[in-house]
Amino acid sequence: MALATQIKEHPYSCVIDTLKDGKIKFFNPRKLNDPRYDRLPLTIRVFLEAAIRNCDGFYTTESDVENILDWQQQQDKTEVPFTPARVLLQDFTGIPAMVDLAAMRDAVAKHGEDPSLINPKCPTDLIVDHSLQIDFSKCAIQNAPNPGGGESATSPRSVPSRLPSRGGSHCGGQQGSCGKAACSDPPAPSGARPAAVQQIENTPLLCPFHLKPVSETETAVKNQEMELIRNKERLQFFKWCSKAFKNVNVVPPDVGAVHQVNLEYLSRVVQVSDGVMYPDSVVGTDSHTTMINGLGILGWGVGGIESEAVMLGQPVSLTLPQVVGCKLVGSINPLSTSIDIVLGITKHLRQAAIAGRFVEFFGPGLSQLSAPDRTTIANMCPEYNATVSFFPIDQVTLKHFKKTNFSHEKLELMESYMKAIKLFRSYEEPCEDPQYSEVIEINLSSMVPHVSGPKRPQDRVAVSNMKADFQSCLDEKVGFKGFHISKEKQETRVAFLHCGQEYQLVHGSVVIAAVISCTNNCNPSVMLTAGLLAKKAVEAGLTVKPYIRTSLAPGSGMVTHYLNSSGVLPYFSQLGFQVIGYGCATCVGNTAPLPDAVVDAIKQGDLVTCGLLSGNRHFEGRLCDCVRANYLASPPLVVAYAIAGTVGIDFEKEPLGLSSSGKEVYLSDIWPSREEVQQTEEDTVISSVFKDLRGRMEKGNTFWNNITSPDSVVFPWDPKSTYIRSPPFFSKLSKDLPAPQSIENAHALLFLGDKVSTDHISPAGSIARASAAAKYLQSRRLTPREFNSYGARRGNDAVMTRGTFASIKLLNRFIGKPGPKTLHIPSGQTLDVFEAADRYQRDGVPLIILAGKEYGSGNSRDWVAKGPFLLGVRAVIAESFEKLHKSQLVGMGIMPLQFLPGQSADSLELSGKERFSIVLPESLSPSQHLTVKTSKGTSFSVTALFDSQIDVILFQHGGLLRFVARTFLGSSLQPGAAAAERAPSP
Repeated sequence: MALATQIKEHPYSCVIDTLKDGKIKFFNPRKLNDPRYDRLPLTIRVFLEAAIRNCDGFYTTESDVENILDWQQQQDKTEVPFTPARVLLQDFTGIPAMVDLAAMRDAVAKHGEDPSLINPKCPTDLIVDHSLQIDFSKCAIQNAPNPGGGESATSPRSVPSRLPSRGGSHCGGQQGSCGKAACSDPPAPSGARPAAVQQIENTPLLCPFHLKPVSETETAVKNQEMELIRNKERLQFFKWCSKAFKNVNVVPPDVGAVHQVNLEYLSRVVQVSDGVMYPDSVVGTDSHTTMINGLGILGWGVGGIESEAVMLGQPVSLTLPQVVGCKLVGSINPLSTSIDIVLGITKHLRQAAIAGRFVEFFGPGLSQLSAPDRTTIANMCPEYNATVSFFPIDQVTLKHFKKTNFSHEKLELMESYMKAIKLFRSYEEPCEDPQYSEVIEINLSSMVPHVSGPKRPQDRVAVSNMKADFQSCLDEKVGFKGFHISKEKQETRVAFLHCGQEYQLVHGSVVIAAVISCTNNCNPSVMLTAGLLAKKAVEAGLTVKPYIRTSLAPGSGMVTHYLNSSGVLPYFSQLGFQVIGYGCATCVGNTAPLPDAVVDAIKQGDLVTCGLLSGNRHFEGRLCDCVRANYLASPPLVVAYAIAGTVGIDFEKEPLGLSSSGKEVYLSDIWPSREEVQQTEEDTVISSVFKDLRGRMEKGNTFWNNITSPDSVVFPWDPKSTYIRSPPFFSKLSKDLPAPQSIENAHALLFLGDKVSTDHISPAGSIARASAAAKYLQSRRLTPREFNSYGARRGNDAVMTRGTFASIKLLNRFIGKPGPKTLHIPSGQTLDVFEAADRYQRDGVPLIILAGKEYGSGNSRDWVAKGPFLLGVRAVIAESFEKLHKSQLVGMGIMPLQFLPGQSADSLELSGKERFSIVLPESLSPSQHLTVKTSKGTSFSVTALFDSQIDVILFQHGGLLRFVARTFLGSSLQPGAAAAERAPSP
């Protein structure tokens, strides 16, 4: 149908508006002239626009639009549909969805229809980022103390070291010394790198199978080669998908992680399709999907079956959520880093009990958060149990997109559109604030910088209170924080010589300072803050005392790249923070030995000296046996304390040191502003990351480019493949909808209790050697080491069906103990679940499952409904269902039936060994009561958990896949007299 005709016939054609001289049309909810719209949270406005635009009278109706508009009254009460703009898949969850589409093409072709018509209706991006494994890596082999006790895994007894001798014993060694003083080491040749760098670079790369050295330059290439060999079949299939299907974009391996690609390349904020503009939105199968909310794009994570349904044109169904407004006020403390802010907000929201709700940020403090800050906060949703954490589009967002994939013209168009439908925020007019379910106010001024220590990471200390807290540690008895130093010894000062110059150590003196960008300090802003601080310190004439063991260990080469491109790396070096390599060092106790003179001074005065590091491990004695107090701090604070030379300093009142001209320099004098850090981050990090990502996207990689795949419209399945197989979901597919088929004399495959999870139904881990899946793979001449996992074999229904209910923790009441076994009732034999189901199917016996409360709880998983369907399960009768799993069962044509309130299998005195019959009426309706008759002559009522007429229709078709297939076969999609379809045997 032509666009003009579609628009003319649309029930909401009256709200269509235009931009750019009428060339671009959009549905403008403001033209409803309903005052409720301006009071809606912006996330709900996105819901409303999608409902208006996709109103088709089937999936989305005018009553759905009204319910969303009436959100204030309907929240937490009413189910509504939401049609996202696109779907995001990673390869593990993407492959079963694409295999199903390929099989649907086969089914359509068998009926004489054009298989090329089968394509996702919703644009789908599939990122291949879960295939790479580290088969070759650089191993840090050091003769270092083992903090955990026992023999070190990297000791010479484990792997022969080829490193040069370091020329000194380690902390705790027999000589009782931390090693030779740095000034006593032999001078390095001109141009030589420090010994620590030589040590890391001389460490051999070892092949994990043969322990033979591999050169560093070969590492990435060899890992990619292994990825190709291990996943060749999967990658060839993905390559075919990228060519065969419309609306599918495959991002090849080695381009980037799914969340990075989504943030920096796939995000659009607004979409334009067929001349109609609408807000970007996404559902994804990756846990990082919520990060996209930081850029004003609504999105959250779903399971594989749900994403497949969206791909095929079905909206996501969810209860209208409560929306919590998180109002940010106050000014950020100048010394607070992005990590302080992110963790502070996370802590507040975790305490607010907002599980399952939407969070929407607003308020004057929001303008102080950069786009990376926002995406990090949005990604913390699981930490405070929210569904999404949404940051509306504002000037900060627009500024960010200038550095990525938006032209000036596109930015102007985006801003005009978002303002036209009131999805753009300025925060200058409080009267524009929506009405939220609840408002939580967070004062950013309250988030002061902290350090953790001196012995445990949970003992947080405000930097402003650090001097007083360390003093209390000296006073307290020996314990989690105390060192019990007597008052007369707290003023001890010990002089020593280092490289011909005299220095003094006191309690609180810093002797180790390590800037590390792994784990909790990987945010670029904190590393740039540290770099800019170093730059300002050097320019002010400040230095770090040479006896302090300083080091810089970037988490990746990208960190070194942006530190160098921003011009701060040389200033790090001038303060003594040279790059020592890429790997764990200080955190695991692999600090270079302290000078002998320093060790002697510490022992002479029984001093409590300190180590500062921006890593994640710092227990007492871990960094070095003679360093008793160790603190975790942000990278810039590590640099600041190194310059001060002590933790016994009040940064607000005491100077860090003297400039070259003798002027006192305070921390506030050299601490970079957030605006300066954010600008540097946008200019050096964001732009370079996107430039690199765009280059990778455009040229791909040699391995992907060289993969050959067929040019056929239908996929040529390889019968020898154990990874990719055509699933039998469309076996015996009739063109017309079959008549309703009652369930006659069914047996119970399983008799389960409460809280059966998706892990019980479809385990994702390794394949047990004695399992039905293992027997199948062995029959295909695979050895146990080649089994891989259920997760990796999601494209093979034969493996996944045999893996259904294969959990060793499944408690089946027929058996009485955990295990993947069941009772084959006619024979009385105990069999694997698959073997019993296979025997029932060969005998033409339908199956049901009996269960207790909360059936299907836990994470969504692709095969939790597909597997039971292929086992021949026609219905599940339970006391209650996890909502998402109930929808999955309906989507695969399995009836979710619920015992009436107060009833259960036990109260009805069911043994599970009866035969069960369920009569289906010709006209089935949502929430209808059905009668179950047993072979004992008893009967009981159950509720068919169909929430809507759409659920009923999908069930009658045998699930969503068959319903969609019939739409391409010219079926009337109404009940007919065709022969009944039975789930095929796998």
